Amino acid sequence: MEKKKMSKKKFRTLWSTILSVLVIIVIGANIALNYYSDVITAYFDELDITSPEAVAVREESKEVAEKIADEGIILLQNQDDALPLETGAKVNVFGWSFTNPIYGGTGSGGTDASTAITPLDGFKNAGIEVNQELYDDYVATGIERPLVLMDGQDWSVPEPVASDFYTEDRINQAKEYSDTAVIFISRSGGEGADLPDVLDGPDTFDPNAGMFGAGQKFGNEDDLDPNKHYLELSNREKDMVEVVTANFDNIIVVVNSANTFELEWVRDYEQVKSVINIAGPGQSGFGSLGKVLAGTINPSGRTVDIYATDLFDAPAAKNVGDFRYVVENADGSLSQAYDQENVPLTYINYAEGIYVGYRYYETAATEGAINYEEKVMYPFGHGLSYTTFEQEVVSGSLVWDDSEVKVDVEVTNTGEMAGKDVVQLYYSAPYTGNIEKSVVDLGAFVKTDVIEPGESQVVTLSFKVDDMASYDSNKVYSDNGSYVLESGEYDLMLMRNSHEKIADVSSQTLSEKVFNQTARETDYQVATNQFDEDVTGEGSIQTYLSRENGFENIDDVNQNEVFEITTEEGEVIEVKGTLIDNSFISMVNDIRYNITENTHEKAPTTGEDNGLTLDEFIGVDYEDERWEELLNQLSVDDMEKLVINGGYKTVELESIEKPGTVDYDGPAGISSFVSATGASGIPFPSQVMVASTWNLVLAEEMGQAIGAEAEVYGVTGWYAPGINLHRTGFAGRNFEYYSEDPLLSGKMAASAIKGYQDNGGVVYMKHFALNDQEKNRQLGVLTWSNEQAIREIYLEPFELAVKEGGAMGVMSAFNSIGTTWAGASSGLLNEVLRNEWGFKGTVITDMYIINDTPYMSAQQAIRNGNDLLLTGVAPYGVPEFDATGIDTQWALRDASKNILYTTANSRAMDAGMSDDTPQWVTISIYVNIIISLAIVLAFYFVFKNSKKRDVA
Repeated sequence: MEKKKMSKKKFRTLWSTILSVLVIIVIGANIALNYYSDVITAYFDELDITSPEAVAVREESKEVAEKIADEGIILLQNQDDALPLETGAKVNVFGWSFTNPIYGGTGSGGTDASTAITPLDGFKNAGIEVNQELYDDYVATGIERPLVLMDGQDWSVPEPVASDFYTEDRINQAKEYSDTAVIFISRSGGEGADLPDVLDGPDTFDPNAGMFGAGQKFGNEDDLDPNKHYLELSNREKDMVEVVTANFDNIIVVVNSANTFELEWVRDYEQVKSVINIAGPGQSGFGSLGKVLAGTINPSGRTVDIYATDLFDAPAAKNVGDFRYVVENADGSLSQAYDQENVPLTYINYAEGIYVGYRYYETAATEGAINYEEKVMYPFGHGLSYTTFEQEVVSGSLVWDDSEVKVDVEVTNTGEMAGKDVVQLYYSAPYTGNIEKSVVDLGAFVKTDVIEPGESQVVTLSFKVDDMASYDSNKVYSDNGSYVLESGEYDLMLMRNSHEKIADVSSQTLSEKVFNQTARETDYQVATNQFDEDVTGEGSIQTYLSRENGFENIDDVNQNEVFEITTEEGEVIEVKGTLIDNSFISMVNDIRYNITENTHEKAPTTGEDNGLTLDEFIGVDYEDERWEELLNQLSVDDMEKLVINGGYKTVELESIEKPGTVDYDGPAGISSFVSATGASGIPFPSQVMVASTWNLVLAEEMGQAIGAEAEVYGVTGWYAPGINLHRTGFAGRNFEYYSEDPLLSGKMAASAIKGYQDNGGVVYMKHFALNDQEKNRQLGVLTWSNEQAIREIYLEPFELAVKEGGAMGVMSAFNSIGTTWAGASSGLLNEVLRNEWGFKGTVITDMYIINDTPYMSAQQAIRNGNDLLLTGVAPYGVPEFDATGIDTQWALRDASKNILYTTANSRAMDAGMSDDTPQWVTISIYVNIIISLAIVLAFYFVFKNSKKRDVA
């Protein structure tokens, strides 16, 4: 049969259509490449760690990391002087985790520990012989370290079944090898999820579900137990302990965890002689563990959190986890409440007020509300040594005037081994019933140098008298709230830890001093209530914990009810929460999404040709009027580009020759978890271990070492340190925060920041503020607290980091403070941070996830003191932004100034404008040329052939 002939016109039309579609696809692809250009560049970013300069700084970092681990290991218990071990000692190590321990945490605070010293190598290097047969038997089980990912976690505790593994032959072999046993216990943690408070529930974990996994698994089937949580012995571990204690009389327990672990069970076994904590130790820490066990180094770490016998005894533990706002439907059923952008409304109550950690336990014991010995295993600031020390106040050294408290303490090594000690100075302020007070507060601390036996060292401890002021958020002493030194007796005590007093140093009766007209000595303006509109009124906490009458209102701390709600799928489930009405939802919507009308009459000057460049502003004071001329040169497009493109960088601006910066994550070392290679520097110990040293010199050396690495890698900004508080032991990111105590946390952070920024870098300390749990954080969880606790507990670490560390960058948090997103709280970012504390620098958001976090309004952020949006991070691009509003443009101008000021005072200026084109861009250009030529040639041949041929 003869084929139909296609006309020349149809032939041209068909091929023209095909080629036109290809042209559209190519154009679309190029638009997408441009949109995601920063994401792609970050993805292919890779650190050069092979250059001589990089090799040198990495070796220096390893040395600093090792020093931190040497001093950050805590000897919690040492009965019968079981440690150190004898030279050449042989040990059996029980616990699978010894073969695959926890080096740090996961998520943006994670690091690459692939080259780190293993526990086995650490023991061997210290001259401790390990039962290799037992070790190999653990490896042969085939157990793997469970994955704890950003959005999915397997919380299984990796241990073999005791009845199967601990056979008579295996135990006999171990007993013949050595009479000493080490029980090794590890716990993981990371960004994205808090640790389970119940080890029970369905297995929904899917490690292959997307970039970060999904769902959760709560343990091996025989470990599932509704009466257990993740920070106590699992059923399998309990069985292991029973086997080991039945067969060995000399047992050492090593807890490899940054989260406080319940250890009351140790009291049940007299065979357990020693207990050691080693938090995420980074590169070299397990080498240090071996040296501590062998006595090559003398342990000098101290606890940074109180070790409770039951973690749920803490009032804060009653209010941690998943709490939801519930609404009643027309048919009388209940359902989850949502805001106008379909974000589930969740909350968390800080109803315990200031009574967090040791502040609760020490105060409750003094008030007779608890039996301290029953409730506390190890105090805050506790740690043992292989030697003994005496501490004595130097006679006549005390200075206590209107401004400062200062005292010298002589520390004498009265034992037989050289070592370091920690000197802790606490104060007690009078409790009148008007403002809540802890019975003890850490006022100052110092880590000594190495002191030889029989030798002494004199150290000086000091703090401002104003630091003892409490914040009167209830406005008893002033109309707007203020810091107050209440009248009464103030006591100064030299203490071994938060519970054991060495000596009473002094007492003074102070007159009332209200800081409502004159600011505290370190403040730039008088502090007044800034969060009343956010944390009072509907939805707020009705009763805060008070020590009045021995904490008689402690039962009121838990203000949550249990509801049965119907999900969108029609399933009825139980939730903890609070019933609200539509007026509350409307209030949240107004605060989150309604943009106020313009208050400026005209837009700022833009696009002037003043001939200024940013390098002319290096070292120029923030208040200098010349900044206005520079800012006048910026176009609206310049400002918008600068402000909304902040994902692990700041962009170049050709108009003023502003160089771009590369900024990396990593509280435990420089890292880029958004790159294909997971580029990272040396893994330092977790911040818990850094704080456990109680050594500010080492914290500063860590900052310096990371800063030196960053300089070699071409990195300017460091998204660190993390300085939220250990409100409870269950927070997933406790590993990258320092402590439950704001002073210890703030001093450590200030030292690390100073070290990093002295090298020309910029820190972005995080997460500002009250981001003390992971659950619901990306839903903008409404965090309720009173201003006293906000300021005295949760803001103080950031305050010290600004005032003493000179922090030039801040990362705001996902959560809301009351009803206002923390990244759009003018009270937090402008009044407190800038106006009270004197901060000069840049505030960046946490990761701005388009569509997933709509409550993170870019407009609200820029208008309320947030300068930079952490956008353009895989797999997300940059959001659309309406810069037409007059007030928006003024806000962009303010934000631009802060970013430019920060950049001008960083080492980014040394590098100048970049002339390097990313390799992937070069490749894409060549590919575009080839494809374009091919399409042009195709068009040519289509039209040429259509004229010549007789189309079939």
